[in-house]
Amino acid sequence: MNESQESYFTIEKKRMRIAFVPTIVLVCLLWLIYILDSSLTLQLYQYGVYPLKMKGLPGVFLSPLIHHSAKHLLSNTLPLLVLMWCLYYFYSAIAHKTFLLLWLLSGLLTWTIGREAWHIGVSGVIYSLSFFLFFSGIFRRHIPLIAISLIVAFLYGSTVWNMMPWSMYLDANVSWEGHLAGGISGLIVALIFSKHGPQKPHKDWMDEFEDETNEVYAVYGSYCRIIDKVVIKIDQDDVENDDRS
Repeated sequence: MNESQESYFTIEKKRMRIAFVPTIVLVCLLWLIYILDSSLTLQLYQYGVYPLKMKGLPGVFLSPLIHHSAKHLLSNTLPLLVLMWCLYYFYSAIAHKTFLLLWLLSGLLTWTIGREAWHIGVSGVIYSLSFFLFFSGIFRRHIPLIAISLIVAFLYGSTVWNMMPWSMYLDANVSWEGHLAGGISGLIVALIFSKHGPQKPHKDWMDEFEDETNEVYAVYGSYCRIIDKVVIKIDQDDVENDDRS
């Protein structure tokens, strides 16, 4: 491994560690809030989203921070760690504003389309992250980012069923509206930032000219070889005819 390769891997390792910082901070904050809420009986669910009511508007900002049980928060912790790290590592240049927009838009859509109940939890943000990562790779048509899209689809593709209305009959505490709002938000934000952040590399005009020139030479060479074979065949036929005569 040469010096430039070592430098590259050193930089990438540093970027990987940095991408974990906001993720770990948020997860620790979520657990701290839950511990305080459950131990002091603060009833923080009242700061969640309550659709189409003014009392529910603060939840657009605050609802992802609140969870009704340790099981609820635990089920959200690992997906949040994975997806948020992917955002901050692969889309580091636009990660902050992307995450903020996903957070607010998913909450606002939940406030708009949700049923009359308190909607809490970070699962809407998780759905928005997964949809953003999936569609961003597709829109950019860049192989490494498409690979991330496929990994996200493989890991979390089955969760799409929790965006459907019938999921509330399986678990009354599931906010399918929050999940759906998160998915829609992820798609919208992926469209908004499709021309920002990492992009598929474009060749400059010299590279394109060189490629086209090489292609022309390759085609020309093929024609020349075909013509040579035809000429040789004609010469052989002429020699055979002369021998017969």
